[in-house]
Amino acid sequence: MNELILVVDDEAKIVKLAKDYLENGSFRVRTAADGVTALAIARQEKPDLIVLDLNLPGMDGLDVCRTLRRESDVPIIMLTARIEETDRLIGLELGADDYITKPFSPRELVARVRVVLRRVQGGNRTPGLIVAGDLEIDTNGYTVTRRGEEIPLSRTEFNLLVLLAQYPGQTFTRAQLLNRLHGYSDTGYDRSVDAHVKNLRRKLEPDPSNPIYIQTVYGVGYKFNDEAK
Repeated sequence: MNELILVVDDEAKIVKLAKDYLENGSFRVRTAADGVTALAIARQEKPDLIVLDLNLPGMDGLDVCRTLRRESDVPIIMLTARIEETDRLIGLELGADDYITKPFSPRELVARVRVVLRRVQGGNRTPGLIVAGDLEIDTNGYTVTRRGEEIPLSRTEFNLLVLLAQYPGQTFTRAQLLNRLHGYSDTGYDRSVDAHVKNLRRKLEPDPSNPIYIQTVYGVGYKFNDEAK
């Protein structure tokens, strides 16, 4: 059976565009224009993934996300026109799996939906376990193994790896990583992130000079590749 996607947005044009492209991509689609309706549909029809706008009338997207996370682990991709980075970070911290900033390419939306679903169906929703290629990251046991062999990491290295691996394909700036790890984003400490990444690559990567797990986005920061083989 084709996966059911719930699209939640109060802009009719965006809903129609997303619905048309998702249906062309062989997904079934339900829609909602507000948070209360979205929650009712989610509870009754159990969608496989929810595309959720943050700026909804009445109950906003962050509240919807917070409520959904208390009730289920349904994958959530946020849509936002907001410029403020904090809104996206709050959404991610509440448990959203990914975000797309408006205006967006409907083809990109379909691609992101496929990536998130593939990740979930591949088993990465096992509580506390993140699997990518040969790597298994146990967030409960604070261990990382590759092909069954445990890789010793410092607590900072482990936390950095988990942060990146929880949002594969998403690029984080050095300042964002510092803020999420330590609660500050002083640019004077940006290079400490590079040092931790270098250490992680030395320990994790088959060839640290040609990394496959932790990838550099030049001029921006780093991202995690969960499709590494």
